Amino acid sequence: MKKPKINQNIYSNISKNIKKYRRQKGIKAEELAELIGISNSYMRQIESNNFKYHCSFETLYKISVVLEVSIDTLIKK
Repeated sequence: MKKPKINQNIYSNISKNIKKYRRQKGIKAEELAELIGISNSYMRQIESNNFKYHCSFETLYKISVVLEVSIDTLIKK
């Protein structure tokens, strides 16, 4: 079996896409943080280009619900 190609930039993709879709919906980062129950500083870390922390699947799911996009959309390049 051939080894699958693993996207090493997945966190960069997630942070860029969250910011992109949040802005398209006209929602401030602070508002999104409040809507999904996380701190403003954690939301800023998630959207940071240097995002190196793992956000939980639950957090990613909540973000996708508020932004009305699929989790797959948030992960895609």
